Amino acid sequence: MIDLPRPLLGRLALTLLVVATGLTLVLTIGVRREDGGGQDVAATPRTTADTPQPEPHAKAPRAAVAAPVDRPNASDQAELEAWADEVAESTGVPARVLAAYGRAEMWLRGEQPGCRLSWGTLAGIGRVESRHGTIGGGEIKENGMPTSPIVGIPLDGSPGVKEIRDTDDGRLDADRTWDRAVGPMQFLPTTWERWGKRAVLDGGEPDPQNIDDAALAAARYLCWNGRDLSTPEGWWDAVLTYNVSVGYGRDVFAAAESYAEATA
Repeated sequence: MIDLPRPLLGRLALTLLVVATGLTLVLTIGVRREDGGGQDVAATPRTTADTPQPEPHAKAPRAAVAAPVDRPNASDQAELEAWADEVAESTGVPARVLAAYGRAEMWLRGEQPGCRLSWGTLAGIGRVESRHGTIGGGEIKENGMPTSPIVGIPLDGSPGVKEIRDTDDGRLDADRTWDRAVGPMQFLPTTWERWGKRAVLDGGEPDPQNIDDAALAAARYLCWNGRDLSTPEGWWDAVLTYNVSVGYGRDVFAAAESYAEATA
């Protein structure tokens, strides 16, 4: 049983950390990247030059080393943190963020065992979306929150950007005109409303800025509809639902594969 106390959801700061690509194309759940191509250099996964570029649905990335086994009647926090510290050394992913990815894998292992989700896929998405919460020079603090709120560009119909008018009265993204993707895993407000879930059972509200809540929501979203992410079809269907772009899927694949290789 996971037990990680932390502060309740606070108000979003007015200062927004813009997450965008070099072609001003947003990467976010449910928002199609019109070109299916270029990435911000800062968001490119750290992989070798000969990383394979698979055709969609041709293969799934290997599973990274498994997160600890969840024990329903005992706290697994110390074991999870030790695991994250060890994996951080081989992958370069911050240990605090790895703990969130690992926690989400543990949760889904019990909630939807047939999904066979590896934390490596969550890490691949987190790498592409926000560099694991470090985009713009920030970081994820021990309480799971970024040093500054991570908020994407306005989805205002600009060239290459989908138009989505405000749906949450600015509650999550501080924008009452247009929706924006929020948090280290880049959720749209409407998507968060459906999939957001508190990763720690402390009675608090789910927060898309919190890496624990965001990783769990991403895991639940990927595993929706009985997908098996250990299969090529299941993995690609899940990731291309997260972002309808083959280029995006290949970037996530490359990152997930690199984490599997680093922990083999």
